[in-house]
Amino acid sequence: MVELKNVSVTYDNGVSALKDVSLKINDGEFVFFVGKNGAGKSTLIKLLIRDVKADERADLVPVVRVNGFDLMKMKQREVPKLRQTIGFVFQDYKLIGNMNVYDNIAFVLRSIDAPTRYIRKRVPQVIGLMGLQKKAKCFPNELSGGEQQRVAIARALVNNPQLIIADEPTGNLDPRTSEEIVRILHEINERGTTVLMVTHQLELVKDFGGRVVKISGGVIDCDDHV
Repeated sequence: MVELKNVSVTYDNGVSALKDVSLKINDGEFVFFVGKNGAGKSTLIKLLIRDVKADERADLVPVVRVNGFDLMKMKQREVPKLRQTIGFVFQDYKLIGNMNVYDNIAFVLRSIDAPTRYIRKRVPQVIGLMGLQKKAKCFPNELSGGEQQRVAIARALVNNPQLIIADEPTGNLDPRTSEEIVRILHEINERGTTVLMVTHQLELVKDFGGRVVKISGGVIDCDDHV
């Protein structure tokens, strides 16, 4: 679960990126985050992964809880444990160019010292879920944009995260491929994983529907279902 209460974030340069935000996202939800550039979406994501911390306040004690972690009380050495419960999907894929599909996905598990036997079992599973069986030995530059994003989703999913954050995952893709990526994220959500998707593409939101949180000027302007 994600829970924010009375959360503000002010950067060192004085910019107020979030202003008294309160939000609750239950386990298993799929939520679209929408808003213009500079609205506060990126800061919200940074807050959820403890890349930035909410302002300390004398009048109201802010609450930031993600996947059972209290981020206001969390020590820096505990941050990696939080991030192991979250899968990330980015607009620019962030694949490792000199690794093939299999190794790009396996890298996540190797970085947390997962047993080799488990890696050999789990990686083919998520490759299969993404329909990439024939691409397992291909390198990123041999894949289409949609295929690269499916690899990125597989990488986000391989560690069985409680939460997937997809930050503009369709920003570099054509409309048909964008719909395919959102459909895959919905399928993952239907298996029980909470999904937060940041997007500028309102047509996707209208096509798929569901809960939509609109951020404007650092505040939640609207939280509704469409």
